[in-house]
Amino acid sequence: MALAPQSRVPVHACGGCTLCCKVMGVEEIGKPGGVWCPQCSVGVGCKIYESRPAACRTFDCAWLYEAALGPQWRPDKARFVMAYELGGKRLVVRTDAQRPEAWKRQPYYGWLKAFAKAAAPRGQYVLVDQSGRAIVVLPDRDVDLGVVAPDESIVTTLWGPKMDAVKVKDRR
Repeated sequence: MALAPQSRVPVHACGGCTLCCKVMGVEEIGKPGGVWCPQCSVGVGCKIYESRPAACRTFDCAWLYEAALGPQWRPDKARFVMAYELGGKRLVVRTDAQRPEAWKRQPYYGWLKAFAKAAAPRGQYVLVDQSGRAIVVLPDRDVDLGVVAPDESIVTTLWGPKMDAVKVKDRR
């Protein structure tokens, strides 16, 4: 189990998966998360691939690079998209609003819990984004933080006897 992308060379291909075009928000074009991008040909790909927004160009689906994740992890099969953020500190699981609990099915939940346990000593964590509702997956429990407002951040304590995650107001 990798704790951050091990390679910049994909080991899987998108094929007909376009779930990222639904679950991801793209500020550059005003596309909110949870709705299909108007530039997406569902099950085929991006209609403007060569001139797609920078957020789409830089997005790296974790499944594409994780050799240990089999075909059942392809986002359109799993019903969620995983990506590393904050320089690999956070693994985000963005769910399809039509199946927000898909990440809790096996083998996904067991893998995410094992990942959380292995990642915590390195200061890394798993965040599930259910259409704006944030759930931090810790080795011993899941912490439902609800909706994280634009002026809030998630702070984790991943060491010591009690791991935790909380929302805090940003200091601006």
